[in-house]
Amino acid sequence: MFPRGLLKEYASVLSFVARVFDVLCILLGALLAYVWRFDHWPMPANYQTAILLGILFSLIFFSISGIYRSWRGKSWLHQAQTITLAWFSVVALLIIVAFLTKTSSLFSRQWMMLWVISAWSLLLLFRFSLTIILRAMRKKGWNHKRIIIVGAGSLGQSVAQNILDADWTGLEVVGFLDDGESLRGHWIKGVEVLGGAGKANLAIQQKSADEIWLALPLKAEDRVKEILYDLRHSTATIRFVPGIFGFRLLNHSVTDVAGIAVMNLSASPMVGLNRAIKAVEDRVLALLILVLISPLLAFVTLGVKFSSPGPVLFKQKRHGWDGKPIKIYKFRSMVVHCEEGDTVTQARKCDYRITKFGAFLRRTSLDELPQFVNVLQGKMSIVGPRPHAMAHNEQYKDQIEAYMLRHKVKPGITGWAQVNGWRGETDTLDKMKKRVEYDLYYIEHWSLWFDIKIIIRTVFTGFVNKNAY
Repeated sequence: MFPRGLLKEYASVLSFVARVFDVLCILLGALLAYVWRFDHWPMPANYQTAILLGILFSLIFFSISGIYRSWRGKSWLHQAQTITLAWFSVVALLIIVAFLTKTSSLFSRQWMMLWVISAWSLLLLFRFSLTIILRAMRKKGWNHKRIIIVGAGSLGQSVAQNILDADWTGLEVVGFLDDGESLRGHWIKGVEVLGGAGKANLAIQQKSADEIWLALPLKAEDRVKEILYDLRHSTATIRFVPGIFGFRLLNHSVTDVAGIAVMNLSASPMVGLNRAIKAVEDRVLALLILVLISPLLAFVTLGVKFSSPGPVLFKQKRHGWDGKPIKIYKFRSMVVHCEEGDTVTQARKCDYRITKFGAFLRRTSLDELPQFVNVLQGKMSIVGPRPHAMAHNEQYKDQIEAYMLRHKVKPGITGWAQVNGWRGETDTLDKMKKRVEYDLYYIEHWSLWFDIKIIIRTVFTGFVNKNAY
């Protein structure tokens, strides 16, 4: 039988083994593709060079993407998405290298396609098998992390319940510590209250605990300092779970800024590498799309021009990234009209202001196409929360909690709310709340893969919608 904690002690070995198996998957995929495509051996030098480059690029991209970090507590689907994005980034880089060196004609396209698919399949199969094996071992008590929670209040109980609900993560709560006299010797969530927080060292030894989590309110700063002092000689990992989760958080994390530990309660995901990835994604796709749809743009331009007097483009100021004003472009779908003051009336069903051609544009979302120019300008993204009129932002920001957090990223032409049906007129507060809920979910869970998913759903389901009028 495996000794308890064996894998935990050899996490670095597991990471090394994973790298070795990834290399084998890529190599085996290339060899299987070659055997399938050709009937001669040995393999030419140019093919060997391509495989070597693929392996080297994979080791770099896989490390950058975080594939070799601990996936404890994360879904296999999330891991599969990361692997897929990393592997196809390697493939894209290989294609670019072949194009720049003018060597693409030296390779069989069929072999390349077979290699890409077979290696990808083997990588996913290996990761899936590893995940199943580790989960089974953790459920049997191997590779566990034994945790003591300091604080048996509502926060500590919530933490314990979350861990109990996900036993496959390998986390195990072995005891509570709490200064409340009435709780001594009691059992909470099936876990014993071992005593006061002052007995932390003794509890760690008795329960062979790996970690101690401090689930205490923010006002308990002095008590936290006392506990940390008591544990100054302990080698157990100490974690602090602050009582802030009743707040509306967005991309909360802990960051080191100038040597100071700072907790982010509301932050944009578009920083560092993420910002660069998003910028490249937007510019490349927007330029490609504008080239492809240029005949359609010409057709719509003529249609708007002949449908009613007035300019072809409708221009309006909206709030962009960080709430800064931007000017967005759309094909004009209404007759030219004026409204009193700063009033902006949303389009309604059978709205008399909408032209016949404009109704067609709005039903098919073709009126949004000029916004790809906004994307090239860097004012918008292809995917993000839809920009609302400034008057509507002023109206809703005090009615909906965290409404303005939508502006932590650039506004988008399409978004998570839109592909889930929350588009068009928001004639009730509940409808706007639902749209904001989906927008904040997108910001909280942003990834390149998520953007691609939204774009694909937009292509197949997002252009025409019953709420588009």
